[in-house]
Amino acid sequence: MLAARTGAAGSQIAEESSKLRKQAAFSGGSKDRSPKKASENVKDSSLSPSGQSQVRARQLALLREVEMNWYLKLCELSSEHTTAYTTGMPHRNLGKSGLRVSCLGLGTWVTFGGQISDEVAERLMTIAYESGVNLFDTAEVYAAGKAEVILGSIIKKKGWRRSSLVITTKLYWGGKAETERGLSRKHIIEEIVRAMTHVINQGMAMYWGTSRWSAMEIMEAYSVARQFNMIPPVCEQAEYHLFQREKVEVQLPELYHKIGVGAMTWSPLACGIISGKYGNGVPESSRASLKCYQWLKERIVSEEGRKQQNKLKDLSPIAERLGCTLPQLAVAWCLRNEGVSSVLLGSSTPEQLIENLGAIQVLPKMTSHVVNEIDNILRNKPYSKKDYRS
Repeated sequence: MLAARTGAAGSQIAEESSKLRKQAAFSGGSKDRSPKKASENVKDSSLSPSGQSQVRARQLALLREVEMNWYLKLCELSSEHTTAYTTGMPHRNLGKSGLRVSCLGLGTWVTFGGQISDEVAERLMTIAYESGVNLFDTAEVYAAGKAEVILGSIIKKKGWRRSSLVITTKLYWGGKAETERGLSRKHIIEEIVRAMTHVINQGMAMYWGTSRWSAMEIMEAYSVARQFNMIPPVCEQAEYHLFQREKVEVQLPELYHKIGVGAMTWSPLACGIISGKYGNGVPESSRASLKCYQWLKERIVSEEGRKQQNKLKDLSPIAERLGCTLPQLAVAWCLRNEGVSSVLLGSSTPEQLIENLGAIQVLPKMTSHVVNEIDNILRNKPYSKKDYRS
């Protein structure tokens, strides 16, 4: 961190950084505007709270870019040396923490240790890593612990720098015995917030978050952490796709603004429903054909499932117009939400992963007009209390 430097060099950096902050804060205005007028213009604008937050997010992004360019120049480097530049993979902060994660991550649910071989798993991780992905997600329950082992073995084999990776895992369903599951100290070393604080203080993890928790539970965890001087969660893992929107679009934004909890979302293709493979039934090689995924098959063949397939057919012309596939459109739609720190992809073949990673190229095309078109087809946009009051 720049603030950690001391002495003459440190004071010079602090002075230059201060200048850069002033420059970045007002760089959005025209040349003939004074800083005072620019600030007044922001205050007097009729932007909604969400619009103001987007402006602040863009200002912070600009500030990071200016400071990064200055730092690279100081070290006689250029942005061409960074992974984000060479791969084109955007990175975002995980909530309001300082942790930078690729906006697309690779998940291991169902695939690693189950649906695919270890060789295919290695190929998928290699494609993701070389495409700029630094976030890899797993859990102790995935394939009864095999997914974690495979993930670690591949990282060791490839010799990737551990500092270049963000590995997330989840605890709860650890084993069949009563002492091997849950969130007790016996299982993850006291009660949740205290246990996670202990794990971080021991150096076993850098941050902690929640998965499939309600907004009330997350807020309670934050309150406990603040009351007893412990470490609060920084993110929530939530399901988010074209047909599942309420939590990520209504509940989590309020938590982000209040306590800084970000969103890491999973299943952008709704367990493959949005991939288009189920338009004419359930293929034998698909996930829904697996014995343990009977619930998914039932969802697909249900009346609601048929309605969803019809909506996907209506979305296809939009994808064609944008020059992308339907899965790429669906992933880009998730990424267009600035409250989402990272979208976890789940792929069983290299071809699927490469296709889904292509959503990065579609993201700039997700204009407000395109998003409104999609909303008019889906007709499931959730509304917050503020929307009803207005």
